Amino acid sequence: MYGSLPKGIFLFLILTSSIFTTTTFAVAQEKVVEAKSIGFEETTIIEFENKGTTEIQTIRMWLGEDNTFKSFKTEKGWTGKKTLQGVLVFTTSESIKPGQSVKFGIKTAESMPGINWKAIDTNDNQLQIGKTLVSEYPSKPSQDVKTISPEGDSAILTDSTFRLVPERPNVGSTIRVLSVEKFASNQEFDFYIGNRLLESFETNQDGHFMFTTKIPDNEKAERVNFVVKDKQGFEKSLSLRIGESPGVMVYTEERPLTISEIPPVLHRNDKINVTGTASPGGTIVATIKDFNGNIVSTIDVDVDSKGNWEYTTTVAADTLFGKYSAEITDGKNTILRSWEIKSDKKIQIFPAQVRYEPGDIIVFNGTAIPDQQLEVIIEDPTGKEVYYEILDVGTSGQVYLEFSTELSSIKGTYVLYASQTEENEIILVGLGQLPQEVIIVKVDRTNYSAGDIVKITIQGEPSTNVNFLIIDPGDRAKLSEIITLGPDGNYVYELDLLGYASGVYTAIAKRGGSQGLDVFSMGLQTGSGPIEVKTIKQTFLSGDSILILGESGNNILLTLSLRDPEGLIIKEKEIFTNKEGLFSENSFRIPADATEGVWILRAQSGNNFKELKLKIIGDVSEGLIFTSLEVEQYEGREGLRISGTGAEGTTLVIDIFGVEGEKMDTLSIRITKDGDFTTVWFIPKEINPGQYTIQIKDNFNSVNATYVLE
Repeated sequence: MYGSLPKGIFLFLILTSSIFTTTTFAVAQEKVVEAKSIGFEETTIIEFENKGTTEIQTIRMWLGEDNTFKSFKTEKGWTGKKTLQGVLVFTTSESIKPGQSVKFGIKTAESMPGINWKAIDTNDNQLQIGKTLVSEYPSKPSQDVKTISPEGDSAILTDSTFRLVPERPNVGSTIRVLSVEKFASNQEFDFYIGNRLLESFETNQDGHFMFTTKIPDNEKAERVNFVVKDKQGFEKSLSLRIGESPGVMVYTEERPLTISEIPPVLHRNDKINVTGTASPGGTIVATIKDFNGNIVSTIDVDVDSKGNWEYTTTVAADTLFGKYSAEITDGKNTILRSWEIKSDKKIQIFPAQVRYEPGDIIVFNGTAIPDQQLEVIIEDPTGKEVYYEILDVGTSGQVYLEFSTELSSIKGTYVLYASQTEENEIILVGLGQLPQEVIIVKVDRTNYSAGDIVKITIQGEPSTNVNFLIIDPGDRAKLSEIITLGPDGNYVYELDLLGYASGVYTAIAKRGGSQGLDVFSMGLQTGSGPIEVKTIKQTFLSGDSILILGESGNNILLTLSLRDPEGLIIKEKEIFTNKEGLFSENSFRIPADATEGVWILRAQSGNNFKELKLKIIGDVSEGLIFTSLEVEQYEGREGLRISGTGAEGTTLVIDIFGVEGEKMDTLSIRITKDGDFTTVWFIPKEINPGQYTIQIKDNFNSVNATYVLE
């Protein structure tokens, strides 16, 4: 676990000869994690050491409001992610065990940052939270100090390195071992090949050493670790391949440097296998550069005794999109290769900015599959659908979408769901605040057959563990697992339904106090019984949502559809009834550009269907109108929400008339400067079901509407 950062960072620090001190503040807890940092200008290297007894899997870092992270580097085996809130999240599949440490290189907008950090164990529990301050000291160390003291208990320093001569030793050959960068002065060390002790030695006053030893004749010709270890057990290792002994036949014919083709387009998580030839027993070096010409990594690959080499890797899940290049050399010749990392997602939509304010128009841009319709749904922070539209994507594949918010819109994280055939995408945007990492669960369709595979997309905070459950029709846990979200915060769980009984299932993902869920059915059929369907009102404005309630057979499939006055299907969705035969659906919405007239809402299952006629009022620029008549719950009481617009004056009078035409109540409310009004009429407990009339009157107009109480 203890490794080194990219050579460029350490070389930079060595050349500048800068020394820094670190202060760490822990928050009233036992010190189980120690953080130390060194830095120069905007670059900082921070090291975390596990002082406790619990393994560390995740490190999070964040800065104050006046500073931001610009870039970062991790050790091998670690992945890093910068969240929308500017938090760096580092995680690993090989946790930091007690006594081990890990280093990260970070670059910030401002120098000498105060770094807040949190260490988390393998069970997602917080181990410690602290803050590290970096203070600069004079850039050059004193020339009078010659003795190099140990760092804590270790005689091996942060930059200690050594090498072998020759660099490609053989079985049975004599080698010379010498220090490159200093170790602690006058300290005893042991030298190992693998687990075999070869020599013991002592450094001089300057922290250097040099000695000669022999590789045993019975050592295998393979890659092995050469290790320098101090008396406290700390070590520094060098991995080299040992060649065959001179007495073994080796393929000595010179072979040219070659490399197989690299695909011109790669995607995240793609596995790549590259092969080639070079001089037998040698080494090739590949230098990888990003689209800005910055070196991303340097890879050394050994060539076998026959002149063949092979390298296999996987494109990291957090690799930046763009063009990359590689220079492959054997020291004599160089070959260039290039490729591009692209997203394999067919739907790529992004908000123009991650945070908006109430009253703003939220803009989304992106691309989707050309010449196909794109379904777009936006939900507010409560999970209520506030926008629905079917977009016709042209031949260019470009997507542009505007969503208008009100000053009264709920602040929080809004979720956009985009779907096209079997492709789905989830996008977050914040209103009044930055979007928060929420747990979202989405299945790829509604109903499945026995043996089908359910693709369940889970989105949340990157690289975190979540509890994943499948609840069966009897409300029992059919499946329970711990899954780890990827560096991009996504995970697709493929659930095999072989052996599952017919019914309605719920997929749930939970982490802490947050959870997301979605439902799906398996093996349900269309029904043959009657269908009842209703809406809570019959008159709608453009943009209004429709709450659909109904009843039919138990656990059957239904199809809901909404048609405009010309008979065109505006939206169609497959749903199912529960085990009591009830259903409800709130994802239907009247389009913003709806045509005025009578629309048809249809519920169908098999050959049976039921239709409702809905009156749609288009854009209204003037005149007194109702915009909403909906029953809501208020602390155990039912109330009829009465809303409208187009009123003139300052006061509006509302009269409520019963089923026999008798006046039951009169309300007087204020009108806003924009002509809007809203109030609640609390429904008497002993009221009879039937049709009631609501009359509204301003200074100039009077309008009636009816409402049916069940």
